[in-house]
Amino acid sequence: MTSMPAPIPDQAPIRACTVSRDIQNFDLLIKDMEAELGGGWGDIAFAEAQDFLKQPEARHLEFIAVAVGDADAANIAAIGEIVEAAKRHGLRVLVIAEELSPIALHQLMRKGADDFVPYPLPEGALHDAVERLRRAGSPAPPAPDPTCPRLSRSNRDGVVLPVQGLAGGVGASTFAVNLAWELSLIAGEVGGRVCLLDLDLQFGSAATYLDLPRKEAVFELLSDIAAMDGEGFLQALQVYRNELHVLTAPADILPLDIVGPDEINALIDMARSQFDFVVIDMPKTIVNWTEAVINRSHLYFALLALDMRSAQNALRVIRALKSEGLPRERLRFALNRAPKFTDLSGRGRVRRLADSLDIEIGLMLPDGGRLVTEAGDHGLLLAETAARSPLRKEIRKLALSLHDVGTAAAAAAQ
Repeated sequence: MTSMPAPIPDQAPIRACTVSRDIQNFDLLIKDMEAELGGGWGDIAFAEAQDFLKQPEARHLEFIAVAVGDADAANIAAIGEIVEAAKRHGLRVLVIAEELSPIALHQLMRKGADDFVPYPLPEGALHDAVERLRRAGSPAPPAPDPTCPRLSRSNRDGVVLPVQGLAGGVGASTFAVNLAWELSLIAGEVGGRVCLLDLDLQFGSAATYLDLPRKEAVFELLSDIAAMDGEGFLQALQVYRNELHVLTAPADILPLDIVGPDEINALIDMARSQFDFVVIDMPKTIVNWTEAVINRSHLYFALLALDMRSAQNALRVIRALKSEGLPRERLRFALNRAPKFTDLSGRGRVRRLADSLDIEIGLMLPDGGRLVTEAGDHGLLLAETAARSPLRKEIRKLALSLHDVGTAAAAAAQ
């Protein structure tokens, strides 16, 4: 395919186009585009893309596929401008990346690309990506704030899933963010919605892991939750990849008692009314509103490591719950960086830890290694950077189980 002119009568209408330096370098993409769209697609060069996007015929496209390789890395800023221009015109953008560095790919995703597929294309990968774009709906007109979510109805009764680390560095935030994302992918297939609340008001890192800006609207919401309405709640949320709704931690460090139990109850109730699942990333500190979160929760994930500090802190938490008469049965202990199945010595240490604390460690999370650090540094999720890692598979399996149980409970309540 060469530079795309206006549609010619008696030819198939142009429904999509590729944007590349030279489409002949992506022969598998040519074949898959023809299989997906027949003759209803074309190609334009990077240098011509900005002018083409201003033309009337560009408005009728379903999507554009931006094909980039390592040779295009030096020109990634200009390619990012093409992605931005396409989004301003209401088009969906699919990135086809061949040996592109994570940093360069990250730049394109930050500019607004909706999805990406590695090249050479795995069998069926382009078809699956196009279907995801189509399921996301028709391109919407450009909005003043593309990160502001638009929710429609307030008759849900969401499942509340707080996550708390019992010691520093046990991976609670990584687990919470990736669990929320996996739930959003699963729930989105049936019209469900998922919200992530980062209530670590001082050092919350969800914004970093998702590469989202920290909005002043978050502080405004937290400082006057008593006056919160649906519109104010929406203004404080952001949307990640058109799927996951996120309340990030505020831009500045705030005292943890800026909110109290009543305000937290109101915030959780508002989130439950709008979303099917509400994942909460908790601060490591026990505060005066922790009890409110526990009482509102359906399951309360407590992450620990296989070390003495986690064991001692777990014992303190159990004692606190007993002394306050709080529902201990809602706790689900999860061991991060768990020993491998073949590590018999490590497995024995896990059993002794559980026996000494009189708890059941119901979730064993494999060690994600450097992939977790790299994903966080790039503002991407495990599903995007390490989809086949054992840690991502375990989190997805948990998300599927939670979604099935939540769906069954909701059906039984009707």
